[in-house]
Amino acid sequence: MASALAEVVEETSLIGRLRGTLAEKQPPHMILDVNGIGYEVEVPMTTLYRLPAVGEPVTLHTHLVVREDAQLLYGFAEKRERELFRELIRLNGVGPKLALALMSGLEVDELVRCVQAQDTSVLVRIPGVGKKTAERLLVELKDRFKAWESMPAIAPLVVEPGSKTAVSSAENDAVSALISLGFKPQEASRAVSAIQEENLSSEEMIRRALKGMV
Repeated sequence: MASALAEVVEETSLIGRLRGTLAEKQPPHMILDVNGIGYEVEVPMTTLYRLPAVGEPVTLHTHLVVREDAQLLYGFAEKRERELFRELIRLNGVGPKLALALMSGLEVDELVRCVQAQDTSVLVRIPGVGKKTAERLLVELKDRFKAWESMPAIAPLVVEPGSKTAVSSAENDAVSALISLGFKPQEASRAVSAIQEENLSSEEMIRRALKGMV
């Protein structure tokens, strides 16, 4: 009885959308100020790339996970991203952390293409996804993704420019974000250090590092 109740509680979503002011970005977390209340929201990197500058208005499509020991709010720039998140966490063995890692490493359309082609080569490079897990995910998602083929693509990325004074801070934020997504510290540092361009925002560094690693 207790385990059945826990399953129901974990799938509960009571907050479907939030509109407010972006108060803080600390990848992969953010704080959204809604009428003076700061909501701490965890977002995939694909959503973080689309966020405006701090102080600007933003709307997020959200999913609330209520557990016995925590209430966790996840946010997405597009409804399509939220629907993908919900599809993923319905799968056996896929929790919110792994779902966010998958969505951070791949755009929605890229993941759909992997499923259509049953290509495990990209998925196995994502932390927490071994070959057997990748094969199982692709099989389970194949039928679920048929309806996604006709859905509109996600909007292009919007990346705010970095500044010279924030370079080291941006690098540290990028490394911390990669570690929180499941990469080893050495892997995260190496991936960020390999980026040749200068004056990039932490979001752009993370995006390029993930592309290089995945």
